[in-house]
Amino acid sequence: MREDVATTSLRVWSQPATRPGHQEMDIPEIPGCVCGRRGGGEVGSLSGSIGMAPWVDTNGATTPSSVSTSLLTKNKPFPIRGERANYVNTPHVIVMVGLPARGKTYMAKKLTRYLNWIGIKTKVFNLGEYRRRMTQKYKNHNFFRSDNEEAMALRQRCAMEALDDVGIWLENEGGEVAVFDATNTTMLRRRHIFEKVVVEMEYKLFYVESICDDPSIIESNIREVKISGPDYFRLCQKAEFGDLERPCSEEVKVSSPDYSGMTSEDALNDFLQRIEHYMDMYQPLDEEAEDHLSFMKVYNTGQKVVVHKHEGHIQARIVYYLMNTHVTPRTIYLARHGESMCNKMGRIGGDADLSENGERFGEALAQYIKEQDIPKLRVWTSWLKRTIQTSKGIDAPQERWKALNEIDAGICEEMTYADIKQKFPVDFAARDQNKFSYRYPRGESYEDLVARLEPVIMELERQGNVLLIAHQAVIRCLLAYFLDKPSDKLPYIEVPLHTIIKLTPVAYGCRVEYIPIDVPAVNTHRPKPEVPGELEDTVFPQCMEMDS
Repeated sequence: MREDVATTSLRVWSQPATRPGHQEMDIPEIPGCVCGRRGGGEVGSLSGSIGMAPWVDTNGATTPSSVSTSLLTKNKPFPIRGERANYVNTPHVIVMVGLPARGKTYMAKKLTRYLNWIGIKTKVFNLGEYRRRMTQKYKNHNFFRSDNEEAMALRQRCAMEALDDVGIWLENEGGEVAVFDATNTTMLRRRHIFEKVVVEMEYKLFYVESICDDPSIIESNIREVKISGPDYFRLCQKAEFGDLERPCSEEVKVSSPDYSGMTSEDALNDFLQRIEHYMDMYQPLDEEAEDHLSFMKVYNTGQKVVVHKHEGHIQARIVYYLMNTHVTPRTIYLARHGESMCNKMGRIGGDADLSENGERFGEALAQYIKEQDIPKLRVWTSWLKRTIQTSKGIDAPQERWKALNEIDAGICEEMTYADIKQKFPVDFAARDQNKFSYRYPRGESYEDLVARLEPVIMELERQGNVLLIAHQAVIRCLLAYFLDKPSDKLPYIEVPLHTIIKLTPVAYGCRVEYIPIDVPAVNTHRPKPEVPGELEDTVFPQCMEMDS
């Protein structure tokens, strides 16, 4: 504290007083100065600084910039080059368990995408990639026989090498959760993993076993998941094969390096025999024999879940997430509200009505949804007027989610970017330096928004077909989850007005399609500037005709 500043303090809300859960912070009182206020009794913001009130003397003059700088360095409510909150005290290793074609890699990749999205640095280590690097050309399924001692030793060596890399990544590269993606179908292998991870590395260990006895799901995994995998082959038409529908091999394109030079029929037979070899030695996780382990079992991709001795909030979040996922085919439609009056004026936030073009978009959206004839569609909107007005013509059950409200711009609500740059130049430049972590004074950051949207993601994973009408920042966060975009790219994802974004979950990812509606709207996208704090001409509203 500066010696020439009085010790008497003013009490200033760090969030608007109208909101619950507000916090207080002390601001030193400067002799002869009073704290400026905005309309409605809220405390204003320091001109050119971050989330503080402008200081004026009794004659209305502002204090020297040195005071602003001093307060700025002592009272930053956001990290200019901030880092996401650290949720993990002890690194975790998640170990997948299960036979081939049971959805292990699908679950591993999806779990990794979710954990990275909420700010937990996660990486998948796939054992098949290690095997292909260590071995010469794959010959046939006999490599996976339990009595092939040479191959068994080689596979064990691959597993230990992968776990060594897990340890290096967690120890030296800032990793928090490593997902070890392999079959791990024997108690012996799991004991070796426990000794390596828990005893030697002193990390937390959690097993996730995927058990599937539904022939249709297994066939679907072979046909839809393994078709593009590096181990397997492309499958097309189907013919009867015992309890499963055996994919026809006549037009199968062999894409796996394991099966290079094989006919499609030979490749298919080899893969099915590979599964048989794993079944011969498969030992499911056992609550009695392996009572010391923490694990969960997922039956038929989520029909039933059994949890045994999970430890801590990370494992609890993993359990909760995997309980809410399913593989039932569905489509998610995302759309921003129609153009609003604030959009036309270049103002951010607010709760304005739709413009004339915005109303036209709402009508066109309702017509599009009607033509698609989407079964059991549900419509979700935010609590703000512009999303509710956009959805009014859609004939489907509707739900209002407060969590879908636009990012809170705090004291910058309903300002233009030019206004913000003029009144709060330090804020404006700071947001450009780290747009994801920057928090508007008395408002939110994109990082806050991701946390707010986590329940929405959980519910979306449980649902069937959904049309979600929301806002630019909200849809950016949702797209970052479904398309696996990193946090530094998230705030710059383009989400144009009057465009429907169609998401179709597929194996290992999500297929995206942009469907523009032929109604003109302003362009509200502000790309990342080359120089932080610079305001390009492109950020001002410009009427654009959407491509049909």
